[in-house]
Amino acid sequence: MEILYSNDQWVVCVKPVELDSEHDMPEALSNAVGGPIWPVHRLDKNVGGVMVYARTKAAAAVLSRGVQEGTVVKEYVALVHGAVSEGDTWVDLLWKDSAKNKVYVVKRLRKGVKEAKLSFWRLGGDENHSLVRIRLHTGRSHQIRVQFASRKHPLMGDGKYGSKDNQVQAPRLYACCLSFVFDGEIHTYESYPDWMTV
Repeated sequence: MEILYSNDQWVVCVKPVELDSEHDMPEALSNAVGGPIWPVHRLDKNVGGVMVYARTKAAAAVLSRGVQEGTVVKEYVALVHGAVSEGDTWVDLLWKDSAKNKVYVVKRLRKGVKEAKLSFWRLGGDENHSLVRIRLHTGRSHQIRVQFASRKHPLMGDGKYGSKDNQVQAPRLYACCLSFVFDGEIHTYESYPDWMTV
C-alpha cells in the first residue's frame, strides 16, 4: 500500500486490489500512520486506486459531506472491450440485486432504483479494446462496470459483467484521480496503474 500524503486530518493512499476499502484498509492505514482511521468513500475489493481516509471525526464529517454534495471528484481509467466513441455522458437507472451482488440497468424508476451518471473520454486503443478516462457524477455500486457492459463494452477481466478475457483476473479499472475541498482549498492526488501502457 502506497501512501501519497498524510497530515493530522486525512491520509491519501493507493488501495491495492483485493483489500476491502471499508475494513482492511482502515486497519492497514492505522498500522502505518497510527491512530484511528475513518472511511468516507469506497472502492470495490477487486479495484485499486486513490482513496482518502479521515484521521479525525471532524475530518470524516467534512469529507463525507463532500462526497454527498459532489465536491469530492473521482476519476478512473479503464480498459474496455471494443471501440467506444471519443467521449460521451451516460445516464442510466440502476438496480442492485443484493442476493447476487449484481447490478442491472433497468427502464423505469421503482423502489431501490437509482440514477447513475458518468462522463468518459477515449484515450486510445483499437477496434478490439479502448482505454478510457471516466469521471463519476454519482457513486453507485458497480456503476462503471455496469454502464459500459450494458453497451457491449465490458471491462477487460470483468467476467461478472460479460468479459470473456480469461487472461486478466480482475476488472481493468483504477481510481486514478481524487480531488476534494478541505478548509477552502482544493486538494488533488493522482496515481496510474501499470497496465495503462497495454
